[in-house]
Amino acid sequence: MSTRVSQVRHIVVDHQHDGQRIDNFLLGVLDGVPRSHVYRLLRSGQVRVDGGRVKPHRRLRGGETVRVPPVKSEERVVRRPPDDLLRRLRDAIISEDADYLIIDKPAGLPAHSGSGADFGVIEVVRAWERHDYVELAHRLDRDTSGIMLLAKSRQALLRAQDAFASGAAGKRYLALCCGAWRGGSREVRDSLVIEREDGERRVRTGDDGKTAVSEFVPLTTTRWATLCEVRIGTGRMHQIRAHAESIGHPVAGDRKYGDRQLQRAVRERGQLRRLFLHAHRLALPATGTFPPVLAESPLPDELRAVMTRLEAAR
Repeated sequence: MSTRVSQVRHIVVDHQHDGQRIDNFLLGVLDGVPRSHVYRLLRSGQVRVDGGRVKPHRRLRGGETVRVPPVKSEERVVRRPPDDLLRRLRDAIISEDADYLIIDKPAGLPAHSGSGADFGVIEVVRAWERHDYVELAHRLDRDTSGIMLLAKSRQALLRAQDAFASGAAGKRYLALCCGAWRGGSREVRDSLVIEREDGERRVRTGDDGKTAVSEFVPLTTTRWATLCEVRIGTGRMHQIRAHAESIGHPVAGDRKYGDRQLQRAVRERGQLRRLFLHAHRLALPATGTFPPVLAESPLPDELRAVMTRLEAAR
């Protein structure tokens, strides 16, 4: 079988991609090329911006020229998400307007492909072929359910990212925290550091990390765990999970953080089969020509059933 090789392309960055990271730009341009191969192209220097080598996090500026190297046909892996997954995510749409698509992401589905997942939210939404432009405005952990915001223009994406970066966005989660909770609301201001442990990324608290703020507000208390609303002013990786562990109340169902004995008590009595963390409210303030955004998602039935069992347990 013959191998076809694409031609070198030189693409001038337009206003829609001004400010976009080069890795994300390439993932859009090199349709079907795995993320791992895109990073290999960047590391090897085959991708150039205005003639110079760039790192994956480099943000593009309008008017720059990107050299996109040739790619062999066998390096493209074009897969279509299964029909049931396409329908499942369509049914999970909370709202949509000219600027944003808001989805109630199910637990177990990552934001994007990679790490053993062929498809994520962004690949499924693009497979609908309904949008000329669509990008993730933020991310949720694979095992976290709830509100995800996708932007339908570059301007809408930057507006959302600015709100997240400045702390202007209101993000609230529902988390079941293991153990007997004492007192009322608790604010955690521990900085977070990302480390690699047995090939996996893990977060710990530490003075040498990035600032992170989480406020835990208890809502419903049982003998075994307490349902909290968690309000975060920052959006660090695994922030709620690491902060919950740091105060001795790990998120129930978390297999990466927390004491096994505490986890076992909640898992067995509540018959919990997943991470009990749900993004239930997102708000963006009005800015410029953009109206405010407000989205809410109730606790999924499977997690409500866990709470009912825990409240009945003795």
